[in-house]
Amino acid sequence: MSVAASPPSATQVIPVLLKGQKALVTGANSGIGRAIAIALGQSGADVAVNYVDGDAAAQEVVDAIIAAGSRAVAIKADVSDEAEVQAMFQRMYQEYGTIDILVNNAGLQRDAPFDQMTLAQWNFVLGVNLSGQFLCAREALREFKRRGIVREVSVAAGKIICISSVHEVIPWSSHANYAASKGGIMLMMKTLAQEGAPFGVRVNSICPGAIRTPINTTAWDTPAAYAALMTHIPYKRIGEPEDIGRVAVMLASDLSDYITGASIFVDGGMTLYPEFATGG
Repeated sequence: MSVAASPPSATQVIPVLLKGQKALVTGANSGIGRAIAIALGQSGADVAVNYVDGDAAAQEVVDAIIAAGSRAVAIKADVSDEAEVQAMFQRMYQEYGTIDILVNNAGLQRDAPFDQMTLAQWNFVLGVNLSGQFLCAREALREFKRRGIVREVSVAAGKIICISSVHEVIPWSSHANYAASKGGIMLMMKTLAQEGAPFGVRVNSICPGAIRTPINTTAWDTPAAYAALMTHIPYKRIGEPEDIGRVAVMLASDLSDYITGASIFVDGGMTLYPEFATGG
């Protein structure tokens, strides 16, 4: 069911800001990752589309990027597995020679009240959401430092974009593992930005709020659910995956060259504490 149509985000033109750059997007065969990978391709980057399952969906993303005029390849790998991450980067280097942009997007949820959450649920979410970002960022940083700045491509040696969440600052009952992973991403990103800056490496996070993706269908697929969701969003619309894709293009481009160590909230005002709009 379509509820409360949003602006035609998917049809807006993406400026060609990334010509000649090579990007890797993890978890890129659906939702936010899919939109980011396609936006980067539309902006001129050649893209490696990482996924862990769903061959057909990954190929659809590859086809969309190729249709936009850029190169694309699908690479299957579990980002929580060190050997698979290293093999993924080697495959990318075989295809493209190097990497200029890493978008650490892969993430998942395994929800439970705190006293009912199992260690397996905790470790699984932290393994993918946080350790997976660490493993991928470490490989990218090694290549950025090895290669250095290629000014014909970008004024930076490399860009890392971590996909976090509003829940790096907003607690979330029954999602302690997810919120802890996003809080961890925030300080990992800032520490990496601190280390990478002297080498010309920029590191930032995008923190989505409520975005219309399959993972949260129950929050927007009926009029009642959508109305309840809007009580948390001052801008009064749900976010679209393309909203995140456009911010990723900006952060990957030289337009944002003086931005590093920043969490960019793309949430329609969810972090403005809307319950206090009339005094609390």
